[in-house]
Amino acid sequence: MDRIRCGVIGLGWFGEHHVDTLKQLPACELLAVCTRTPTRLDEIAKKYDVPKRYTDYREMLADEDIDMVTVVTHVGDHFAITVDALRAKKHVFLEKPMAANEKECEGIVAEAKRTDKCFMVGHICRFDTVYALAKEEIDAGALGTILSIHARRNLAKWVTESHLHKISALFGDGVHDLDLMLWYTGAKPESVFAMTRNTRPDLPYDDLGWAMFKFKGGCIGVIENLWCLPDNAPFAIDARMEIVGTEGAIYIDNSGTNYTVLKKNGLSYPQSTYWPKVHGLRRGYLKEEFDYFLKCIVKNTKPSVITPEESKQVVAAMRNAELSAKENRVVRF
Repeated sequence: MDRIRCGVIGLGWFGEHHVDTLKQLPACELLAVCTRTPTRLDEIAKKYDVPKRYTDYREMLADEDIDMVTVVTHVGDHFAITVDALRAKKHVFLEKPMAANEKECEGIVAEAKRTDKCFMVGHICRFDTVYALAKEEIDAGALGTILSIHARRNLAKWVTESHLHKISALFGDGVHDLDLMLWYTGAKPESVFAMTRNTRPDLPYDDLGWAMFKFKGGCIGVIENLWCLPDNAPFAIDARMEIVGTEGAIYIDNSGTNYTVLKKNGLSYPQSTYWPKVHGLRRGYLKEEFDYFLKCIVKNTKPSVITPEESKQVVAAMRNAELSAKENRVVRF
């Protein structure tokens, strides 16, 4: 297989990032796009010169010319589309979170085991250089036994306005850092206590969340997700992590402060690592993630940087965190 023929299902803000990035990868031929909104479909297809257009993802999956699909829809649609895609014998790249709940994740995992096609959930932080380097240090024993991990991933109000119609801050971004904690410790969570708050009652989901996990072996992990920073916050994503062990510690500042821009309207740290554009081309870790997945397809090897079972575990744990906040109690696994 010289080039993998790909289709993108879901053309929101991040779906367009998928289209733009895949269009630039030599191993990929972007053949089709799909969304239920005809005007958006025409806009993206014309902008990126994509030959095939679908408003029904089932019609895309029936297209035998397509080898792989990426699923970038609302999390509530992940289960049906992903299962249908795997049954249609497509390679599937699914954006996180894997699905809406543990039961749906179990269904996807079971379907992925039945196919010889590649399947992966897009936990992009595992492809972020600093987080991956931290994993290597931990695996080498540099920190000893991990005692505590604290993670922050906070966003401005204006960035999250549309997301809060679909998902909470804790579930939407907490899955990133909990996944990293599970990756680093290699331990399953035993319990969680969480608290959330909605600072914008006109929106259906809580935009502030804290969760404290206890992992088997004793490590304590704290996740902080605030989607309610002031609109003039200088960070695109204020992401930081502190990992403390018996013999060392790692401190990660991934808020973009290595690239600072001062303009008349103030100071800012534009996003420069995950999906920036340089010389008109998409760069960053989204590109690295796709490049890895495409190479797995070419080599006919199942992705191992993250497994379906790990993605399922993150969803189950974060839903327990939301339950803890709702019922104001410690939830045990």
